[in-house]
Amino acid sequence: MPDEIDEIATESFDTERWLGAAKRRHLYFLIPLFFGWVVVWGASWVISPVYRSGTLILVEQPSMPKDYVTPNVSDDLQERLQSITQQILSRTRLLQIIDQGRLYAGKMTPDEKVEKMRKDIEIELVKDPHDKITAFNVYYSARDPLLAQSVTSQLTNLFINENVEVRQQLSEDTTQFLQTQLEAARNTLAEQEEKIREFKGQHIGEMPTQQQSNLAILGGLQSQLQNAEDGLNTAKQQRLYLQTLVNQYKALQGPVTTGGDVPDSLPALDKELERLKAQLAELRSRYTERHPDIRKVKEQIAQTEKTRESLLRDLSAKNSAASADDPKTHSSTDLSPNSPLMQLQSQLHANQLEIDTRERTIAGLKTSIGEYQGRLNQEPVREQQLADLTRGYDQSKANYDDLLKKKNESEMATSMERLQQGERFRVLDPAGLPLKPDFPNRLKFCGMGLGVGLALGLLVAGGSEFLDDRMHSEKEIKDILPVGIIVEIPEVLNFADQEKAKKKIWLGWATAAVVVVTILAGSAFSYLRG
Repeated sequence: MPDEIDEIATESFDTERWLGAAKRRHLYFLIPLFFGWVVVWGASWVISPVYRSGTLILVEQPSMPKDYVTPNVSDDLQERLQSITQQILSRTRLLQIIDQGRLYAGKMTPDEKVEKMRKDIEIELVKDPHDKITAFNVYYSARDPLLAQSVTSQLTNLFINENVEVRQQLSEDTTQFLQTQLEAARNTLAEQEEKIREFKGQHIGEMPTQQQSNLAILGGLQSQLQNAEDGLNTAKQQRLYLQTLVNQYKALQGPVTTGGDVPDSLPALDKELERLKAQLAELRSRYTERHPDIRKVKEQIAQTEKTRESLLRDLSAKNSAASADDPKTHSSTDLSPNSPLMQLQSQLHANQLEIDTRERTIAGLKTSIGEYQGRLNQEPVREQQLADLTRGYDQSKANYDDLLKKKNESEMATSMERLQQGERFRVLDPAGLPLKPDFPNRLKFCGMGLGVGLALGLLVAGGSEFLDDRMHSEKEIKDILPVGIIVEIPEVLNFADQEKAKKKIWLGWATAAVVVVTILAGSAFSYLRG
């Protein structure tokens, strides 16, 4: 059993056979290896080199803190950078650079030149651990290192200038938009104010804010009405009183009393004086001496006393006239302007005028009271109407104030952008002059050539071994013979064969050494001069 396992293992991998094949086919391996490496490595020196120049542009944050000036440009740098890149890589911009630098000379159409230049330009973003863009690289590849450096510098300037222009334009557009919206909001607010102004003008005195003043005025009018009605009642009583005096005085024009009899009017006057004095005492208990009612009662008392005195004088004059029995004297006394009858009639006329005045005053006060009561009744309706108008005004005012604040902030941000105090691009590493070509990478080509040579050598050596039908080992002979081998004839080599075998060995080692040294030298040369 162990012998069978060893036999299977030996059949799976025959070390002696492969070592023998390596000795026999080493030249078949080394020569294709060297040939494949030389072809690939030599191609790297034949292909026209392409130089790549690059620059690092740093994204600087605004120098002004955002707490003081809020930028009005989008903070999405990646989106803005893509927009700037599309503008720079536009056909018009690239054709200008191509014409200025005389790039891509040859039989190429302008569109082909633009497409070729777009392939030669590379933008590489640099992000921090938070996936935020902090910088970006701009690369350009060309056959001439000076040309690559020059074009990279132009692209760098385009990125910096375009960023400034784009930010300024976006900022100005934002400010202009806010200005337009602010004008529209101002017009809307003015319309709302005009509606409220017209509404208040049409309903003066009916506004909710005038409720307290209307109530105060209504209370004053009601008090005046009460005083006017009291005064009217007093005037009417006075008219009855004066009318009574006039009637009594006219009654005195009849037969003259004798023996000093006192007419009936004197007790009436005394009674009226007592009543007026009692009324005066009552008024003094409530008001001061300057109150109109007290002053009026005093005047009435004085007038009544004067009337009483005139009546007494008149009675004395009548008695004298009656004794003389002179009708002319009697008639002239009655028609004298200072007679008690004329004075009473004058007072009665003045009293009537006072009554008419007070009635007109009362009518006016009642009209005013009705008007103010109507205003108070309309106040709930006006309050609801005003609330509807004010609601729209408040919304328009809030919108206007918000737009005004945003517009002022946007103007400050626009000024900041014009002074280039906002986010900007700054060249951190200027475009350098490439000293080594970016393509082809001759060291990489050297490694690729080694791989190609190894594959080609294994293919040639393996193919020649596979196509060789000769037997080179004892095992191969045993495998084809049906019976076992009893004897073995050894190989007999003469001196010439031995020398030939030695030369073959030395040739193999020399070839291997040459191939290895050549590959190592080519790799070192590619590393130093590539």
